Amino acid sequence: MTESFSLVDRYALGDLQTYLARAGRVEDGSVRLIAAGGVLAAYTAIFYPRGILDESPTVLGLRTFALTDSPSFDAVVPARSLLERLARAEATLPVDSDAETGPITLSLPHQVSTVTWAGISPPKGGWHGQEPTDAALLESVAKAGIDEVAAAVPSGVGEQIVQRVRTEVWGRPIDGLEHVPAGAAFAALSLGFLAGDEPVALFETGPWTRLSTSRGHVLVRRKPWTLRS
Repeated sequence: MTESFSLVDRYALGDLQTYLARAGRVEDGSVRLIAAGGVLAAYTAIFYPRGILDESPTVLGLRTFALTDSPSFDAVVPARSLLERLARAEATLPVDSDAETGPITLSLPHQVSTVTWAGISPPKGGWHGQEPTDAALLESVAKAGIDEVAAAVPSGVGEQIVQRVRTEVWGRPIDGLEHVPAGAAFAALSLGFLAGDEPVALFETGPWTRLSTSRGHVLVRRKPWTLRS
């Protein structure tokens, strides 16, 4: 049976397209889609360990979308394939952007089963609020990290060197924010989750930290040895 879901309108379709396109500029891979209770949760990976010796934090992006139906599935699909389906659906819509479209139904692309980060599931509950932080701080950290990586990685170097530099820069903790690596700031900026002067809410549970704004969420899974005693 082909699994599908129905977004509420063209604006939701556009939001999902924008989110996946932004994620694809960072990590052109897969998206994990979980549908339950009339909501679609779309997870994308920004950073994750590439091997047992890789000390990169796991940093995921998350956006949720209301559905008009109530399917139930947990699928990992190629982001490009899903973007192609979204584009085909968009091409069938009225040219007038103000025209009512109603629900837009999309079928899932063929699933993939070799995505290691998709086996790590953030908890749904048990989050405890922390002091919020400023979007300006995260933006500053992200831009400084981007400049540092660019300066440290000349063109033509091997993938191992690039990965080592990225791990060092983006795994570095942000001053004043316990358990929040610079990679979380990069994810929030790259995915378009920083919303001007809106504070960024922080939550923790177990080894996870969540950064949330009205535009989306960044989830960070810490290494076991960074947990509080």
